[in-house]
Amino acid sequence: MKALRVELRRSVAPWAGLVLVGAAVTLLYSLSAPWWKGLEAWDEQWHSAAQWVRFLLVFLWPMVVGAGAIAGMRDHRAGTEDLLATTARPAWQRAAATAGALACCLVVAYLLVFALGATLVVTHGGYFHLAWLPITAVGALAVVAGGWLGMGVARVFPSVLTPPLLALSSLIALVFLTVSQDPVSEPEVVVPNQITLLSPALGAMRNVYDTVATAANTGQAIWLTGLALTGFGLYAAATTRLRLLALVPVVVSATIALPLLPARTFVLNEAASAAVCRGNVCLSRMRESTLDAFAPVAEEALRLLAKLPDPPKSVREVPYPTQNRDGIPRTADVVPVHFNGDAFELATPGDWLAELVAGGGTPTCFNQFDGNEKIIREAAARTAVAAWFTGDLKPLPNYRLVRSGAAEPAGRALAALRSLPADEQLTRVKAAREVGLSCQGDQLAALTGGTL
Repeated sequence: MKALRVELRRSVAPWAGLVLVGAAVTLLYSLSAPWWKGLEAWDEQWHSAAQWVRFLLVFLWPMVVGAGAIAGMRDHRAGTEDLLATTARPAWQRAAATAGALACCLVVAYLLVFALGATLVVTHGGYFHLAWLPITAVGALAVVAGGWLGMGVARVFPSVLTPPLLALSSLIALVFLTVSQDPVSEPEVVVPNQITLLSPALGAMRNVYDTVATAANTGQAIWLTGLALTGFGLYAAATTRLRLLALVPVVVSATIALPLLPARTFVLNEAASAAVCRGNVCLSRMRESTLDAFAPVAEEALRLLAKLPDPPKSVREVPYPTQNRDGIPRTADVVPVHFNGDAFELATPGDWLAELVAGGGTPTCFNQFDGNEKIIREAAARTAVAAWFTGDLKPLPNYRLVRSGAAEPAGRALAALRSLPADEQLTRVKAAREVGLSCQGDQLAALTGGTL
């Protein structure tokens, strides 16, 4: 313990921890980056805080590896390797003090960064669940593995170029693997997801209902444990034979982990997405605190939609994993709500009613690959239908990029619709709703009888 205390005071370990905390906080607060966007922001939910800190390992892990390499070269720089080799104390005990000090400082630094995010989540009233725990634990293990790996490699290759080369190569590898993780479409797959999960970093947070699969956490923990043991073994080894034996843990861990690692990193968080209902209005458990304000608006939307033939009977939130983003159910009896979608993510409570009745209670059909003209036509039709129900013509927030283009045709469509007899108006709105349910056809043409 005395040796450990000395290392904690005089080695590079405390500085490595400070660099880790400083770099993480600087990234989180100095850049307008994805971790500050929308409902997936790093300070909104426990899982978001844990995953964004893991995402930052893309940049932090190379620093950790480089710091470990600097620590591993200390004896070589001081010219004391031969002297220490003649002492009676076993080499692994000497190595344990340095490696232990570095591990302690790195883990404390990593947990401090997460604790900062967790504190902000509590102040924002984030839904508490334990999905963050294994993500954070694996992240803490990752920084230990990175530090020890740097120490081991630097002991084997004690060159002044070793720390920067290790840091640079780690950065390149992690960027490539993390970008390749969980691709949106299978044809774009460059590297199997099992290989990308050998990176300690996780991909960006895309949906607050996503959580890391248990198999991913387990496989990464096994792999990183082997990597850490190999790094420590290389650092403690005094002979070529022991250095070769030190490679066994990383080979064994990779052999065990790769079959365990899943083809998809993220799955639906069943606990957070469980339905909590009030009458005919259901939100997820994560959004339960919104139910008091949302339920009356949703009931009003159902009342307005009741004038339609075969009207919807309920409003339900539809959480789903990122990879199924296009899988919103379209049934005549349910108005689906997705708070992580473009519509309700941007909508304020004052916009909820218009969003719920837009398109006759149907979700949008457009996606990022549709052309502007198609999106503008849909935006105009859905805006006009919402105004027909509410009596208030105003832009829908999810069409923020095409509002100016949709405003004029929406006004013309609404005027044309209101000029018709009441039964014909209802028929036109029903036709637009049917297009919204099937995503086959043109909502604006259906609403205007083909005149627009």
